[in-house]
Amino acid sequence: MTSLKKNFIYNVVYQMLLIILPLITAPYIARTLGAEGVGIYSYTYSVAQYFLLFAMLGISNHGNRSIAAVREDDCKLSRTFWSIYSIQAFMYVLAIIAYLIYLFAFNVDNKTIVAIQFIYVVSGALDISWYFFGTEQFKITVTRNMIIKIATVILMFIFVHNPGDLAKYTVIMAGGTFLSQAYLWTYIFRQVDVVKVNWIDIKKHIKEVIILFIPVIAYSIYKLMDKIMLGNMTTYMQVGYYENAGKIINIPMGIITALGTVMLPRMSNMIAKGEMRKSVEYIRISIKLVTVIGSAIAFGLIGISNVLVPVYFGYEYMPCIMLINLLSITVFFISWANVVRTQYLMPLHHDKIYVESMIIGAVANFIINSMLIPKFAGVGAAIGTIVAEFTVMIVQMIGIRKELPIFLFCGKSIPYLVIGVIMQIIVKKYGMIFEISITTLIGQVVVGGVVYCLLCGCYFKLFKDELGTMIISEINKKIKRK
Repeated sequence: MTSLKKNFIYNVVYQMLLIILPLITAPYIARTLGAEGVGIYSYTYSVAQYFLLFAMLGISNHGNRSIAAVREDDCKLSRTFWSIYSIQAFMYVLAIIAYLIYLFAFNVDNKTIVAIQFIYVVSGALDISWYFFGTEQFKITVTRNMIIKIATVILMFIFVHNPGDLAKYTVIMAGGTFLSQAYLWTYIFRQVDVVKVNWIDIKKHIKEVIILFIPVIAYSIYKLMDKIMLGNMTTYMQVGYYENAGKIINIPMGIITALGTVMLPRMSNMIAKGEMRKSVEYIRISIKLVTVIGSAIAFGLIGISNVLVPVYFGYEYMPCIMLINLLSITVFFISWANVVRTQYLMPLHHDKIYVESMIIGAVANFIINSMLIPKFAGVGAAIGTIVAEFTVMIVQMIGIRKELPIFLFCGKSIPYLVIGVIMQIIVKKYGMIFEISITTLIGQVVVGGVVYCLLCGCYFKLFKDELGTMIISEINKKIKRK
């Protein structure tokens, strides 16, 4: 098995864990803490994450691709790592000081929860996952994350039993993140020599880190600002509804994110070697793959949302149904933009297009949120997110259209959208026949999965689609090995 396949499998396994664990914990936490408790946690976490984002600058993306480009030279690898981490360490000192000022100098609500989130802010200073992504050591990061995630879930069920346990829940979540980041340092000194870096070494990374910081902030505006604006303009309950709807979308989206995580260092390394034609083929296949997965996710969620929400979260969370239906639309925009960003823009250092797309998307999101949230609450925020994600995707695609036939690649994926719509209609009708129950929900998922796979299989066979040929070939290889 190639290293690329192994890395993708490692990430898919981890993402599957991220799917399974929230499926277990989300309804428990929703019922235990209530919509307001979930909203308070989500709001304070979003604020803490802003401090973390400012400290991290654009280090995650820049560090990943920089390490990938020099990973075959031990001397350059060590110098590059410490040069980039020096910037990170300095920025986190400033972030920690700023967060303490925010905590003690301002009259903030839910001060105890805000204080506990300080652990999360500090954990960011230890985050060197970008090094392991750049060297394609996904097994280490996946193993770490799996152990910590399982441990936090166990602790959650042991200590969190009612709305008064919100502080305990926050300690468990923030503490888990801290331990997860600290764990990676047990490996780093075995692989990287401690070298003294000078200002010249550090300086050459500062410009790119700052450039990539702009899209990080822009991205955070419509990923985190939604919840902050909801909390300030409406109620914590609305934040709770929006948070849980977002969780339902994000859980399966992790599979698509796994592809981008794996492909960024690989594409950076390939492009550094001049293998441009091969990289374009990867992009073409990736667009089809994420569309197949994304269509199943988006239309599947729309199909089951009426049954999913009351069964999964409880009738208290019925407003989540509309939010899930709206946010499901963003799955396609996020998926296609993820391929463009991780497999073309970032590896080729087309940072200008990336930055512009994120700024325009953030501005659009902020304007729409300001107009719609006061009147429509979470629905207004969801509409803002749809517009923002579409804007980001279309700006990136327009920016590379003369270099890459990206619209043609996406156009050839339309049949999968049609298959998704057919599946969604059947699943929705199935749910209307039976009463709301866990049995009905399971039936919808099974029927939807069977219908989608059969329709995709028929399309693969009738039109001899290359993606279908690749999938069937891989299945046949597995069978022959057994």
